[in-house]
Amino acid sequence: MRREGLALVISAPSGTGKSTLVARLRNEFPDFGFSVSCTTRKPRENEVDGRDYVFLSREEFERLRTLNHFAEWAEVHGNFYGTPLAPVERMLRGGQDVIFDIDVQGAGQIKLTLPKSIFVFILPPSLEELERRLRKRGQDDEASIKRRLVNARREMTGSEWYNALVVNDNLDDAYDALRAVYLTGTLAPFRNPDLVERILGGHPWRN
Repeated sequence: MRREGLALVISAPSGTGKSTLVARLRNEFPDFGFSVSCTTRKPRENEVDGRDYVFLSREEFERLRTLNHFAEWAEVHGNFYGTPLAPVERMLRGGQDVIFDIDVQGAGQIKLTLPKSIFVFILPPSLEELERRLRKRGQDDEASIKRRLVNARREMTGSEWYNALVVNDNLDDAYDALRAVYLTGTLAPFRNPDLVERILGGHPWRN
């Protein structure tokens, strides 16, 4: 019997390096399903509709929300973000692991709708370093940077319920920790309910 898929939920303050870590994990494990979120914000340079996000108008997002289209949704920095539920459920039922790259509000909702998920919070080594990274990337004005730092403090304060905390001081070390959390999660007995029975019955465990 195919094992149950794992939902890996990764959150972090803006500028912590979450997207880089997620991309690296997907590169090493190309069979990962990826939860493409919907958003009402404008696309950034090099972002592709349907690959990075599904870009929607605010009106369309609100219409879909009333139809219970989203597994989770949140308003972040004045924009809506949401994860369609049906594609995620199909992937998990089929034994495919799925990455959620979402904020703390969305992760809290996923904890209710998909309680077997593994939750990882990526931390910056310090708020000073986080501010330096935000300024270096050059995507935000001064008001946005200050708002993101305030939000970062709030999100970090509320991260104690996550399954794992990973500090991204050194990218390689942070990735090794994230990778370990993921692989450990796939080995949980409840995700492989027939494994022992199959082995005892003489059936190859990979089938």
